[in-house]
Amino acid sequence: MTEQQHSTEETDRYDVEAVQAKWLPVWEREAPFTADENSGKEKRYALTMFPYPSGDLHMGHGEAFALHDVIARYWRLRGFEVMNPIGWDSFGLPAENAAIRNDTHPAEYTYANIETQAESMRHYATSFDWTRRLHTSDPEYYRWTQWLFLRFRERGLAYRKDAPVNWCPNDQTVLANEQVVDGRCERCGAEVTRRELNQWYFKITDYAQRLLDDMEPLETTWGQRVLTAQRNWIGRSEGAHVTFSVDGRDPLTVYTTRPDTLWGATFMVVAADAPLAASLVTDAQREAYETYVEQVRAASDIERLASDRPKTGVDLGVTATNPVTGEQMPVWAADYVLADYGTGAIMAVPAHDQRDLDFARAHDLPVRMVVAVPGEEDPAVSGVATTGDGTYVASGPLDGLSDKAAGIRTVVEMLEKDGRGEGTVNFRLRDWLLSRQRYWGVPIPVVHCPDCGEVAVPDDQLPLELPDLRGADLKPKGVSPLAAATDWVNVSCPQCGAAAKRDTDTMDTFVDSSWYFLRYCSPGLTTAAFDPEQVRAWMPADVYVGGVEHAVLHLLYARFFTKVLHDMGLVDFVEPFAAQLNQGVVINEGKKMSKSLGNGVNLGEQLAEFGVDAVRLTLVFAGPPEDNIDWADMSPAGSLKFLQRAWRLSGDVTSAPGTPYAEGDLELRRAVARTVHDAADLIEHGHRFNVMVARTMELVNATRKTIDAGAGPADPAVREATEAVAVLLSLVAPYVAEEMWERLGHEPCIANAAWPVVDEALLVAESVTAVVQVQGKVKARLEVSPDVTEEDLRAAALADADVVRALDGREPRKVIVRAPKLVNLVV
Repeated sequence: MTEQQHSTEETDRYDVEAVQAKWLPVWEREAPFTADENSGKEKRYALTMFPYPSGDLHMGHGEAFALHDVIARYWRLRGFEVMNPIGWDSFGLPAENAAIRNDTHPAEYTYANIETQAESMRHYATSFDWTRRLHTSDPEYYRWTQWLFLRFRERGLAYRKDAPVNWCPNDQTVLANEQVVDGRCERCGAEVTRRELNQWYFKITDYAQRLLDDMEPLETTWGQRVLTAQRNWIGRSEGAHVTFSVDGRDPLTVYTTRPDTLWGATFMVVAADAPLAASLVTDAQREAYETYVEQVRAASDIERLASDRPKTGVDLGVTATNPVTGEQMPVWAADYVLADYGTGAIMAVPAHDQRDLDFARAHDLPVRMVVAVPGEEDPAVSGVATTGDGTYVASGPLDGLSDKAAGIRTVVEMLEKDGRGEGTVNFRLRDWLLSRQRYWGVPIPVVHCPDCGEVAVPDDQLPLELPDLRGADLKPKGVSPLAAATDWVNVSCPQCGAAAKRDTDTMDTFVDSSWYFLRYCSPGLTTAAFDPEQVRAWMPADVYVGGVEHAVLHLLYARFFTKVLHDMGLVDFVEPFAAQLNQGVVINEGKKMSKSLGNGVNLGEQLAEFGVDAVRLTLVFAGPPEDNIDWADMSPAGSLKFLQRAWRLSGDVTSAPGTPYAEGDLELRRAVARTVHDAADLIEHGHRFNVMVARTMELVNATRKTIDAGAGPADPAVREATEAVAVLLSLVAPYVAEEMWERLGHEPCIANAAWPVVDEALLVAESVTAVVQVQGKVKARLEVSPDVTEEDLRAAALADADVVRALDGREPRKVIVRAPKLVNLVV
């Protein structure tokens, strides 16, 4: 770099704060990202998971919004009408708990945070359509959440029942199975216990098979990690229901995936907290049983299923008859069987199931091997259950058979013929528990009448709004705070007019987020949850961007809601999201950010120090979207230096807008064509945004090299390259790109520009490298025309000095030519 060039770069400095302050009000005024549903352009729906308003934006938001914006802005530049809406999942425990800690009303806390986040999103230059903004805690929104709940109830998909449930002692509310992580509350981390309560459920199990089947078309557009998580959670298994007679009691039915091992069943186990166990226990064993049940209810499902947990239980004092051997088997109650799996009872085959074996050894119960696995010791001796395939032994008609599938078929046919069982399919998936004993949520629109029972709130009385309860004690007490609002609770029955009471539970916040993407299509509609015509025009969403932590919870529920709405005739598709992009997690120093570790990174501080563009560029350039980002390894300062270098190009261009490019530097024009062509491919196939940024950096370097080599800023190729850089950077660094666009003589906004047009002729290489091999070893490389003939390539290879030397006077026995890239000489 010359002294003059160095001096110019030092004085021509990009002012981050000034540029951000300059363009933000322009974008507010121009509103370039407002979707026009009547434009006639092909529509694209870019959807990002909406945030909880639990504070200002954090690094995870920064990454998700930066990645999402690449897609939304790219589609717009390619000429699509893009809907990119934003909203807030504003009901739920995080906001309520924070409000209680801060001694404020949840509404005040929530909406103040929403405004803080909205301002940060604007500053972050996200390309959201703010005209479609929604909040799930607005009565205008949750009116329709309640309406949908009532439609589900009419179809038998929303119901109440008594059941053992997960209970968070800290938040004082029930949790769905999906909200219990490693035995602890997903929200607060408290250890979860079990309680028997009457609660509301959605019958998602009715859709278990469809939820599985409809994943097949998503194989190429959804992440395998998400699909696998959903398949595992749904947990489809094929097996049989087997009936065991019990003296003096009703028959006992169990579900098993291995009916072929019935000859090895030596005892039975019933979930200790299931009503079935209470009905089976004898008077002599009742006291011991009831004492044991109290212990069991203090443990979570996760703890109960842990493989290393001691196997405890109590003999119920009854026996069941094995339907294939006629043997009497003792029936036990234990904690490692769950009440809501299958029938709540199992046949124990200890030789071939480790938990059954551990239980048998702990309680001195018999162990009988019925599948001899080659190389494996008898489990009765080794203490290790065998689960592999082998040959049936001590199994009656199956003895000597080694085909497991045939063995299962044979036994199912036997059971069905004798009326002692039948083949069936079972699912691990349980119905969705949606009741919450908290205030800040959607009130359940049901009235409990002593004469009429459960009565729906009439549609014309929706929304059933939350009472204000300002100044009331909202701390969790085990029952909803709504129960204390007597003026709200006490109501006349809508059906008979008698004195009745409202339901005081509120809905799980995942109900709110299971349909919000439909509301975005017509957010101001007052006559329906959504406009079917607008939903038909925009949905399914073309891409859904969010964290993989929602692989089961939110995504499964949203898919369930969509299928129900399809069956109701309200939507004409069965999957809500055509494609999905899961981003990784931003960590620091190899660990998840936390206050206790002192490794937290504040997004606002990073933006203040380096500017929005540098932070966004750093997050996108860090690696593939699905990979975790360790901020300790990142260099936003380096990103800022690159952006300044790119920005300076726009000040060097002296040719006028619209100058023909044809006579410009040909090599630079080829670089532009290749970069733009490759960038589109990298975005559209595999979401390789980081590589797209790297190619843009290469183009900046090539453009600067061309200028410094003496081509001059008036060269039209320099303008073409700089304009291409600006458009590419607009996907990740909108402030810099907008400033470059203006300096290049264009009106705002660069978002209204078009994707650069590539001259296909420039993508055709002037020459290609042909490899010449002698006896399989490379001896020469020739630069030849892409359309060279086989004859000319053969002649050029034989005339090359290195090839002649390798042949050493020998005549090739065979010459294999694959124009234009290969010549192979066999001597």
